[in-house]
Amino acid sequence: MGRAEFLGADQGPAAAGPAVPPSGLLDLLNVAAVVLDAEGRVVFWSPQAEELFGYTPAEALGEFAARLMVHEEHWDEVIRLFGAVMESGIGWAGAFPIRHKDGSTRLVEFRNMRLLNDVGESYALGLATDHATVIQVERDVALSARLVSQSPIGLAILDPDLRYLSVNPALERIHGLTAAEHLGRRVRDVLTFLDGVAIERVMRQVMETGEPVVDRYVVGRTHADPDHDHAWSVSYHRLEDSGGRMLGMADSVIDITERHRAAAEVAAARQRLALIAKASASVGTTLGLEQTARELADVVVPDLADVAAVVVLDRVLDGRSAPGAASGRFRSLAVSAAHPAGTEHAAGPLEEAAAHDADRLITRSIQTRKPVVVAHTNHRDPPGAVHPEEATPFLAAAGVHSYLAVPLVARGEVLGALDLKRTDAGGPFTEDDVFLAGELAARAAVSIDNARWYQAQRQTALTLQRSLLPDPPSYLPGLVVACRYQPAGAVGEIGGDWFDAIPLQGEKSALVVGDVMGSGIKAAATMGQLRSASRAFAELDLAPAEVLRHLDHLTEGVEQTIATCIYCVYDPHRGECQICLAGHLPPALMRPGRAAELLDLPTGAPLGVGGVPFETVTVPFRPGDQLALYTDGLVETRRDPIDARLDTLLDALTATHGRSPEEACDYVLDALRPPGGEDDVALLITRGRS
Repeated sequence: MGRAEFLGADQGPAAAGPAVPPSGLLDLLNVAAVVLDAEGRVVFWSPQAEELFGYTPAEALGEFAARLMVHEEHWDEVIRLFGAVMESGIGWAGAFPIRHKDGSTRLVEFRNMRLLNDVGESYALGLATDHATVIQVERDVALSARLVSQSPIGLAILDPDLRYLSVNPALERIHGLTAAEHLGRRVRDVLTFLDGVAIERVMRQVMETGEPVVDRYVVGRTHADPDHDHAWSVSYHRLEDSGGRMLGMADSVIDITERHRAAAEVAAARQRLALIAKASASVGTTLGLEQTARELADVVVPDLADVAAVVVLDRVLDGRSAPGAASGRFRSLAVSAAHPAGTEHAAGPLEEAAAHDADRLITRSIQTRKPVVVAHTNHRDPPGAVHPEEATPFLAAAGVHSYLAVPLVARGEVLGALDLKRTDAGGPFTEDDVFLAGELAARAAVSIDNARWYQAQRQTALTLQRSLLPDPPSYLPGLVVACRYQPAGAVGEIGGDWFDAIPLQGEKSALVVGDVMGSGIKAAATMGQLRSASRAFAELDLAPAEVLRHLDHLTEGVEQTIATCIYCVYDPHRGECQICLAGHLPPALMRPGRAAELLDLPTGAPLGVGGVPFETVTVPFRPGDQLALYTDGLVETRRDPIDARLDTLLDALTATHGRSPEEACDYVLDALRPPGGEDDVALLITRGRS
């Protein structure tokens, strides 16, 4: 017989493919095969039959099967069943008690059928296995099937090519696809809302290494709910048979969306608390209005919004009340953006007043004193309703899609609004966002209101201070005089320093610099009294010590007034200055070609101490000489020793040789006066005319 005839190549379809390793299921069942002839004698006895029944082939072959394996009381039943199968050709299946060689009785599961050979002879084939083993396998299969079908966990079996072989109902619900829409398709083709390529990469790694992936956290969307994120805990296990052959992949999916959302809510709550704490610490660190607005805008970006603008009513900045109105003029004090490109147009130019129509979100928010939110903007929104119309193309290019305006209300008065926007990178504003923005706005509004009143009070004190300071005379015989006054950075420090240059009889001149202890409007008012009094006493042509004595007596009638003062009278005919100090820092003298030096003068007692005599000292003062009178705010700081600061002053004055008094004043202030200094400063520099 040729190879082709043996394989039956011309008698049927070609083989399906090469042989594959056997399954371990038959080994688990340990199926025995027994063949009987038409008379019931054993003609074939498999090794599994020997293991199941206990008889060797030599003991079994040729024997009547009934007498060999069945108890005598069951012979008639066995013969009847055998005859029925051989006569009808209809197989029989069932469990039957058999007699083991060792005498014990065992229940065996049988499958019996009739066989015919090529000459028409009949045989009986019996397939048998232990009934308890079959029952256990059936129970395991039933349990597995029931668990798979009723489990809330999504389960899938995939072949080695990662194509779905089976899915349970839970996975159908999770994916939003029927089993038929899964079967035969690859993972990447089914999970189109997720990164299917990355998932397959992980699955292949599990199949290659055998190391399972357990409780992998996945967040995304599916066909079941394409509009909302869900979360799953997924696990991948390689499937193997008892021989270690890989069968495919088991995929389990647990929906943990509720847990994910609860955790997200907790995280969001913590983030909100952290943002409120951050705002409490970083908003209102100064009493500068613009600085406070900038701090508020910066603290909400990017944690709450991608673009933030602090908009204040113009009339509020002017110190007027701000009644609710359908429209008004606003001023953008600060704008902050996570991605500045294209969003600098969010609220209009900084510091410039602009009119906002009644339908603008911030106008509605101010008018109603309630937050106004547009979760999703679209083409139906009226032009200019949510942002300046001219900014529309820029903000659209930046992907701005969600808006929120929150009023800034402090002490019952609406100050303006916090204008927030989100881009494509973030979702729309939610109710929690509105609540958080309201909390931040309420806290920041108080700081903004404090800064507003501070600025108004500061401006009042500064205006009073400047109104009380004199304009330097256009001409003093023999002198060129330059004066400067710089207020302190804080409103409470404004008001106590002054300077004056007074023409006297006989072409003499009086130069005065003083500092009222204390601050604010009261100090400025006291300073005005002392300056006016010093001018009046100067008109009497009194010696400097006498002027200070009268001023000291005057301060005794002013409650809790202490002041320092330096009073100098210059006589161009004698070329000298008479100088007297009342607890004041000594002046600095600069002669041509020499370094500046502090004059060694009796310090005296401050005005207001009373009963302490003052002493006048005469100092030569010739053309080209310069004299610098100043208050302690120029040289005293909280960080540096006074001696070091005085040395710095002398160095700065020395460096001004050859410059005019005006230039010298500016140079000295630049060298010694930091921005937003701690105290106000009065400085007077005079030079003898050549």
